[in-house]
Amino acid sequence: MMKTTRTESLLLLALIAAPLTACKSSAPPAAEAQQPADAGIETTVAHVQQSTDSLEVPARIEADPSHVVRIFPPLSGRMLGLRVLPGQEVRKGDVVAELQSSDIAAARSDYEKAKIEAMRADRSLTRGKLLLQHEVLSQADYYELEATDQSAHSELERSRQRIRELGFSEDSTADEVALRAPISGVVLDIGSAAGEMQRSLDNATPIATIANIDSVWIVGDVFERDLASLKPGREVQVLVPAYPNTTLTGKISNIGNVVDPDTHTLKLRVVLPNPQHTLKADMFATVRIPGAQRSAVILPTTAVLHEGEKTSVFVMNASGKYDQRVVTVGRSFESGQTKTIEILTGLSDGEKVVTVGGALLRPTSGE
Repeated sequence: MMKTTRTESLLLLALIAAPLTACKSSAPPAAEAQQPADAGIETTVAHVQQSTDSLEVPARIEADPSHVVRIFPPLSGRMLGLRVLPGQEVRKGDVVAELQSSDIAAARSDYEKAKIEAMRADRSLTRGKLLLQHEVLSQADYYELEATDQSAHSELERSRQRIRELGFSEDSTADEVALRAPISGVVLDIGSAAGEMQRSLDNATPIATIANIDSVWIVGDVFERDLASLKPGREVQVLVPAYPNTTLTGKISNIGNVVDPDTHTLKLRVVLPNPQHTLKADMFATVRIPGAQRSAVILPTTAVLHEGEKTSVFVMNASGKYDQRVVTVGRSFESGQTKTIEILTGLSDGEKVVTVGGALLRPTSGE
């Protein structure tokens, strides 16, 4: 009886221990049940902010296109010499280059032939008048002689005009022509050299380019988000690095109507007088618009990574990974020990951006 009771007790203990052993073997490790956090990574949500401050627009100085003249050779020939150099100032009528051409010989030949034909037609018409008076020539034949005489004189005038267009006189025997500056200004560029052959107006490269820079254009690119603060006639300041102690004042004369599809910018133009020609074409400048409203994302400077000329930030995507995004930065600010920077393009409102630890991350490469 006692042996039976002990056996039942051992069986009961075995039944109780079996479920406990099964539960212990099926439980996952605690390390696998938790997702480890990104160590050293801090993020913030980007918000677009409005600020009223001076807007600075990078710009370049250009000559007024309506005051730029390109000199092309009026006839084919060999360039004997250039009288000007880039950057040189010239007056209207100054000799820019000299050209020797055989085209003028052909034009003079046409002129001489036309002159002979005109003389022949004059003699025929004079003789026709006598014959008409003696009723030897019919009226119809006389009209034909008149038409021939008029045609010969028209051809003579055409050939004479052609010689004058080439810059010669019909009485001259020279085969060299001097190309003169049509306006006063500065030589921006030359496109030929002594000894080169020119092909008249078929040549796509001008011999020289002259611009009158008594007034110049300051042309910059403005973002479309800044258009609300920019109106034609608004007073602006122009800063030129070549003259660091000089601030020029002007007004916005035009804002373009075409948006660049790549940069989403429009052209802004300021016209400035330049009587001393101190402002040169292709100089760098900055257009400062005081009191302009601008929209930008403000982030800590630690969020921006610099690789050569490229600036970028890391942005969290929908899957929780980090995409590297190229951005355009603006002004930097410093308040105490806090340093921030404007992000002009590349970020949208509400995106989560890495502010600390971005250098430790690798881009997802579009995965």
